[in-house]
Amino acid sequence: MIGNPITQLEQIIINTKSKSFLKEIAKWAFFLSILGFIGIAFMLILALFSNVIFAALQQSQPQTFPIDIGVTMTVTYLILAVIYFFPVYYLMKFSTKMKKALASKNDETLADAFELLKSHYKFIGVFTIIMMSLYIMLIVVTMVSGAFL
Repeated sequence: MIGNPITQLEQIIINTKSKSFLKEIAKWAFFLSILGFIGIAFMLILALFSNVIFAALQQSQPQTFPIDIGVTMTVTYLILAVIYFFPVYYLMKFSTKMKKALASKNDETLADAFELLKSHYKFIGVFTIIMMSLYIMLIVVTMVSGAFL
């Protein structure tokens, strides 16, 4: 019985076409990671100024906001910036390692690049599962509380 050639070999050869695809992927990953870091910077700026912005709004309509919405929004933006940092960081590191691996033809660097890409997708996957679970719980709680009204 002949198995899959990839599982029979200890190594895999990257041909010219695959190498050009990986170079392009690395360029786009770098671009998207730069946009991600810019987005994180905006979140941190919003975190710094949201306390001032929402404090003015809360003073104009104190009965609308029972909690200190400025502090709440500051903490929320800081948490989002921290959460968003990790997948963007993994993507940036993948890009730089992949470019380095292709230039130096180093198998270890290539493996490190793919490990970072795996970490990026694993983080996104786990985060997606958590968010979907929270949405489902929110829907169930909303439906149950609506049934009691």
